[in-house]
Amino acid sequence: MRIGNHTTVTTFLLWGFSSFPELQNLLFIVILLSYVTILLANASIMVAIKLNHNLHTPMYFFLFALSFSETCTTMVILPRMLVDLVSESKTISLPECATQMFFFFGLGGNNCFILSAMSYDRYTAIHNPLHYPILMTQKICFQLIMASAVLGFSVSLCIVIIIFNLSFCNSNIIQHFFCDIEPVVSLACNYTFYQKMILLAFTAFVLVGSFILIMVSYVFIVTVVVKLPSAKGRYKTFSTCSSHFTVVFIHYGFAGFVYLRPKNSDSFKDDTLLAVTYTVLTPLLNPIIYSLRNKDMQIALRKDLGNIIKFFPKIINKRSQKA
Repeated sequence: MRIGNHTTVTTFLLWGFSSFPELQNLLFIVILLSYVTILLANASIMVAIKLNHNLHTPMYFFLFALSFSETCTTMVILPRMLVDLVSESKTISLPECATQMFFFFGLGGNNCFILSAMSYDRYTAIHNPLHYPILMTQKICFQLIMASAVLGFSVSLCIVIIIFNLSFCNSNIIQHFFCDIEPVVSLACNYTFYQKMILLAFTAFVLVGSFILIMVSYVFIVTVVVKLPSAKGRYKTFSTCSSHFTVVFIHYGFAGFVYLRPKNSDSFKDDTLLAVTYTVLTPLLNPIIYSLRNKDMQIALRKDLGNIIKFFPKIINKRSQKA
């Protein structure tokens, strides 16, 4: 199709790591191992929370939701990335590109707002420990999770509608390994400053808005904790927030640097390598952080692992008896 002197693009080419041909085999192995580890680690956390009744609390309910959302986020990006690393054809149609962008940013926004809900949960537990079971019921937790999903996917839908109502002409090469905002809009021939500001506002609403909510919760947490009489009490209370704060620092550090800083077309190659950190490294670190820094989770994981180890010999013995 032609518009004026431009040919309208209907299929994109995900250039991705084609700029680094010498790294593609190594990247395939590293990303495949990381992907399998992400799936196993998050699945282990979700199973541990589901099977252990002492983890049936709001904090772990939110952690379950975050692990599920992180797993879905990686499934939107990494399988396609692995295929493209070993495939000659790296094409993606316009509808496929829009779908990938919608789910990636919808789940990404969902992750941000779940982290905000988790900070509110920690504040409520520390500020009102006696009324905590009343203030954070299962119904309220579910409503917060649903609100996170609705907000995340609503913003993502707005972003996708704005971007894919643009006309893409001439070049069809996306300088990225997935359909990210800046590499896609850089191919549009009618992308205006006004549209750029709207997209920036939506991105800032998710990243900055949720981050402010988290920081407000932590300010109130600090004001409560510093009033505790004993140093041991202050340390114990702060330790309940350490895993969450570490994950927030990593998540917003990478995402903020990628999506909120000024960009130009020359930065896309650097962004491609940097994007690996928040699509692979962050989902990989989150379950590890929550496992290493949380004693209850460690106990639950050891218990489940012990049950699995005991389960296999029983199966082998039953089969040998039948034989």
